[in-house]
Amino acid sequence: MQKFYLPLLLLVLLVLEGVALDFLPISLIGDWIVVPHWLLVLLVLVTIFYDKENTYNSIIHAIIFGLLIDIVYTNVLGVYMFIYAITIYSIHELKKILHTNYFVALLMTIIAVGIADIGIYFIYFFIGAIELFWKEYLMIRLIPTLIANILFFLICYPFVKRKLVKWTIERFDRENGIK
Repeated sequence: MQKFYLPLLLLVLLVLEGVALDFLPISLIGDWIVVPHWLLVLLVLVTIFYDKENTYNSIIHAIIFGLLIDIVYTNVLGVYMFIYAITIYSIHELKKILHTNYFVALLMTIIAVGIADIGIYFIYFFIGAIELFWKEYLMIRLIPTLIANILFFLICYPFVKRKLVKWTIERFDRENGIK
């Protein structure tokens, strides 16, 4: 039953990403374009606290849920799938170098959201789906998106980390036959 909790949580975040900004007052957002990358933030935490060095659950989830984002929210298939998979793979490799603590998790989240959003911007810019130039994009979309996703990270980190560590211990014990 536990192996369904993570995909279910990711599915809930997929749905919430689409309606999150509808609940904020327009006066708070203004002219900014805020993109909630909550799924990506959770996948970063899964990469850091759930995956081991030789497991790639977060990358598989990034591919599947990136494709779902493409199907549900965008007109171009494969952009989110590709960017999320590459981003999570990069974080997975960075995790091997850095120690896992709060500040490293925050730094990796900032890096992941930055890489993903810039990658999505460049792909959409080159295919002509977006017409924001770099300076406008930086001020109107990237900085507000980073701030919003950092706030989401700060809110969910204590709860999610505890659960992911617990699930990892239970999975590791079950795989080694320890009860």
